[in-house]
Amino acid sequence: MATEHLVIVGGDAAGMAAASQARRLRKPAELAITAFERSHFTSYSACGIPYWVGGEVDGPDALVARTAEEHRARDIDLRMRCEVTELDLDRGRVRFRELEDGGREAWTGFDKLVLATGARPRRPGLPGIDAPGVHGVQTLDDGRALLDTLDASPGRRAVVVGAGYIGVEMAEALIRRGYQVTVLEQSAQPMSTLDPDMGALVHEAMCAMGIETVRGATVTGVLTDDESTPGGGRVRAVTTEDAEYPADVVVLGLGVRPETTLAAAAGLPLGTSGGLLTDLAMRVRGHDHIWAGGDCVEVLDLVSGQLRHIALGTHANKHGQVIGTNAGGGYATFPGVVGTAVSKVCDLEIARTGLLEREAHAAGLRFVTVTVEATSRAGYYPGARPMHVKMLAERRTGRLLGVQIVGREGAGKRVDIAAVALTAGMTVERMTTLDLGYAPPFSPVWDPVLVAARKAVAAVREAGA
Repeated sequence: MATEHLVIVGGDAAGMAAASQARRLRKPAELAITAFERSHFTSYSACGIPYWVGGEVDGPDALVARTAEEHRARDIDLRMRCEVTELDLDRGRVRFRELEDGGREAWTGFDKLVLATGARPRRPGLPGIDAPGVHGVQTLDDGRALLDTLDASPGRRAVVVGAGYIGVEMAEALIRRGYQVTVLEQSAQPMSTLDPDMGALVHEAMCAMGIETVRGATVTGVLTDDESTPGGGRVRAVTTEDAEYPADVVVLGLGVRPETTLAAAAGLPLGTSGGLLTDLAMRVRGHDHIWAGGDCVEVLDLVSGQLRHIALGTHANKHGQVIGTNAGGGYATFPGVVGTAVSKVCDLEIARTGLLEREAHAAGLRFVTVTVEATSRAGYYPGARPMHVKMLAERRTGRLLGVQIVGREGAGKRVDIAAVALTAGMTVERMTTLDLGYAPPFSPVWDPVLVAARKAVAAVREAGA
């Protein structure tokens, strides 16, 4: 039997999980595997970058789960600093360029192809946005470049543009490094991944930590110390419609978009977010021998039934496992997600799963909402801290639609209870009977999530049809 050739574009979570799983199922004589990665690192935790920047963890090597040498030892031809520049699907080949050693370009053929090209930070087309000192944070190379800027900066003023997960985490990291931090957020509240009333709790905590958070701020440009040359000189300030904020470094926390430039040029199907469309086996729709996974794809939201782009390493690794199984001759599927995410800013834990109010409205759902304040432990036990839990439930059916949690120690991971309930399609009434672990050091008799579920049951009954 002739050896098949599997080519993987992208050497991080989804790509190398696919390579490793395919290798487990097929020997090198049966399946040759070549992976291309344009950065200096492979199989790394991008989620750890804020904690590396903040000095809480070592990096970059500590954030690498498996090195290029470890992959190569498993008969995976991993080519670092090598960028794929074109897909020729008709002839079954990809064009690549070496980013070092002279920039050699060549083609290589494939029998099976995996696209794991990830996402790229949103970078608005504003004056000065590409000036030295303005950083997106998506890869370990980005993290190292930011640290180089911080080490060389004579001043200690930082502006973070955007107050989503990355923006909030980077604000904390910069506070830890002794910077004066201003966060500029266009929305009415930080953390647009929460409903505004829950985001307001995050805003209060950020202000208490010394992070100046300007809401409703539309950034109009970046000023540099050499205004005679467009984009010349280093960053010195960020401007909004109303003010100017001095900055020695700027971090963009505006989220990411799928990196599907290659896929689009090759005519592969993209969704409304620009992510690749796949079936349950992670095959690109209409292409039996092409798979895609990670931050470059759209996935099914199990709660709304709609497609979404959610860039998380947890999903990317699972996609890779599914892809590697299928590319290696087995069978696996990825059913979808419920949108679970957890983060923190200093000691404040922030979590959500399922739908926000605006997402439920967009899906055409009728629902009720409840919010409760409870404690993380029995109220009499030392260390009990308040937490707020917000819950959405479908009217008439009582089906759980979403949960948001903001609180201190012990709050964030409670969202997993709701994530399981959402995946199982549970009603809030059914949730009230869950047999959760109880002891005073860990929870009140009624866990805060179940307190919210009880209140949601009452709200559903009161709302009727």
